[in-house]
Amino acid sequence: MHHALDETDLRILQLLQQDARLTNKQIAEKIGKSVTPVFERVRRLEREGYIQQYVAVLNTKMIGKGLVAYAHVQLCSHDQETMTKFENTVIQFTEVMECYRMAGKYDYLLNIVVKDMEEFNDFVIRKLSLVYDIGTVQSYFVLDEMKKNAVYNLV
Repeated sequence: MHHALDETDLRILQLLQQDARLTNKQIAEKIGKSVTPVFERVRRLEREGYIQQYVAVLNTKMIGKGLVAYAHVQLCSHDQETMTKFENTVIQFTEVMECYRMAGKYDYLLNIVVKDMEEFNDFVIRKLSLVYDIGTVQSYFVLDEMKKNAVYNLV
């Protein structure tokens, strides 16, 4: 069961998006509440799936993942079995950071992050091209990043 989000929930979520390391005490101080109700709300938000995980956002270049690509994928067949097989395979690839089923000309949009063009080529040849029933793949490479945001505006 999901509770409707109230202003306090939204403020807690906004703060945790900006810094997931905040303690319940720090959150309580920032929103003018006591610690116990904040603790209970955070646990409820986690339990109900509003908070899926806590992560550190890394600098891709500093960790040796300097090539970011987006790939449109079109399958040959569009039956449920083919799409499920594709999805279950692709989400296992560590190079694929995001996978979206799309409406329009292409069936999927993949966000792929690798070290360099050589590693991208290896990924395409040794992994992606072996996935069952792929028709076409159109890749786009990020030249420069102007904005990358993992924080949704809630308040």
